[in-house]
Amino acid sequence: MQTIGLIGGMSWESTALYYKLINERVRDRMGKLHSAPLLMYSYDFQGIKEMQYAGRWSEAAASLAEVARRLESAGARVIVLCTNTMHKLAPEIVSGVTVPFIHIGDATAQRIRSKGHRRVGLLGTKFTMEEHFYVDRLRAHDFDVLVPPADARAEVNRIIYDELCLGNVAADSRRRYREMMAALVAAGAECIILGCTEITMLVGPDDTSVEAFDTTAIHAETAADFAIG
Repeated sequence: MQTIGLIGGMSWESTALYYKLINERVRDRMGKLHSAPLLMYSYDFQGIKEMQYAGRWSEAAASLAEVARRLESAGARVIVLCTNTMHKLAPEIVSGVTVPFIHIGDATAQRIRSKGHRRVGLLGTKFTMEEHFYVDRLRAHDFDVLVPPADARAEVNRIIYDELCLGNVAADSRRRYREMMAALVAAGAECIILGCTEITMLVGPDDTSVEAFDTTAIHAETAADFAIG
């Protein structure tokens, strides 16, 4: 198997899911006591959040690119960034390494295309829902992307940072997410992208009337499949 290099800690709650999901995929595919060869760098997320909200993206990009280079030097044969939002800086990471980089947006888009959907509803951080780096990546796969209105986007973002990243899973927040997903479906969404790696802690397939695509699981499974070859 190829060694996977994980850039995690954004937040550690979802990075722990990556570790679990990758190893479950390897076990299920290979059997016996097989598990994935992994290298991980886990960030102090407080520092990353401060960079995000201060707009210090170039500083964050330099840090992520350096971590990716270190993982490659340590033996990683593929790089996986365990977060949707920081894929804003994917080009800087890719330019700094010679090994493949598995983009979470591409992996998710390929899974959705295999199911025949074209109009997708997207939930994620405010950066993921409002900036071009993620929505345009999906549009490049010929998807029509719907996002909640501004007040709902703010609430989705607040729940991610103030609750899920701290490991808090609240029933009222689940109810709000269900309402927002239902509104996206009513607006024409054929499926929902859970476009933040923490959202899977709160809602899943049973919380929406259409198919939900968990980016955390899809990304982890894609990484495991690459490692197996």
